[in-house]
Amino acid sequence: MSMLLEPYTLRQLTLRNRIAVSPMCQYSSVDGLANDWHLVHLGSRASGGAGLVFTEATAVTADGRITPEDLGLWNDEQIEPLQRITRFITSQGAVPAIQLAHAGRKASTWRPWLGKHGSVPVSEGGWVPVGPSRIAFDPQHTAPTALDEAAIKDIVQAFVDATRRALTANFKVVEVHAAHGYLLHQFLSPLSNQRQDHYGGSFENRIRLTLEVTQAIRDVWPAELPVFVRVSATDWVEDGWNPDETVELATRLKALGVDLIDVSSGGTSANAEIPTGPGYQTRFAERVRKEADLATGTVGMITDPAQAEHILRTGQADIILLARELLRDPYWPLHADEDLGGRLATWPAQYQRATHRDQPILESDLRD
Repeated sequence: MSMLLEPYTLRQLTLRNRIAVSPMCQYSSVDGLANDWHLVHLGSRASGGAGLVFTEATAVTADGRITPEDLGLWNDEQIEPLQRITRFITSQGAVPAIQLAHAGRKASTWRPWLGKHGSVPVSEGGWVPVGPSRIAFDPQHTAPTALDEAAIKDIVQAFVDATRRALTANFKVVEVHAAHGYLLHQFLSPLSNQRQDHYGGSFENRIRLTLEVTQAIRDVWPAELPVFVRVSATDWVEDGWNPDETVELATRLKALGVDLIDVSSGGTSANAEIPTGPGYQTRFAERVRKEADLATGTVGMITDPAQAEHILRTGQADIILLARELLRDPYWPLHADEDLGGRLATWPAQYQRATHRDQPILESDLRD
């Protein structure tokens, strides 16, 4: 039997398979509110057979958005539109999950399809971002305001408040975004963190904020439901955050009650040279899984069901997170079931006539 298609349990939550929709920014919100686009985008992947469906990076504060059009959960008005989405995801047999994030120095940028790079000016709806140190991501980005300790505590509380709202919105998994060069990763990496207080300098100090946020979230998230943390295993830059530090951080996070590390890479340096290719990040997930003795998810140029099955069977990861491949084919999990011979997945009843080639043509089909 295919491991990819088997149910997978964390705490008291069981996923119908090991396929997850990775968080993918849609840049389509107004005032952080989910809308019809998010319902259709996320809902179609749920009806397409994925076991776990993540929202995009969801900002815990208004100034923590990557772009002014990002999804948010910094006020109660943002709960109900998300409830509509979680209801539909659940009705399709998938589990709704949310990734909570703060963009830090990479906030207030343009939507990518506008063809502009760098920070949105305040005069055009942007804002001055914040970060661990006054170091811009690149010359096109505004240098952030360095956070003082009072502001850091406010951000920890913002993650807690967003977590409570996520629970009210009926999400079943919460993920802390500590990757891709966003705020928590900025504190982890010496490339972006040059503080001299107890949030900077040593490894112990640089991981402090990620641990504080995670502990605060675990304290308010139900014990029966899992907490994930997404990390960048390496900055792909000499003297940056590295895989050894990732393994040690994962060990600390496990002690706090984290259930799975979602392992990605990069994002802190605009000049990093990343050797991409099929499965190029799976070795990092494998190291965390084996050395920290903690479940992992892996992501990055995984496109073929047999490739995903191999990753699981060789112990490199416990779940497979798909992004671009699910944009190309929302029904990839159902096709994977056919390819792997699992016969575990079921097409939506509304589509089943079209998926069985030997089904007779009915008069009602001719009217469609």
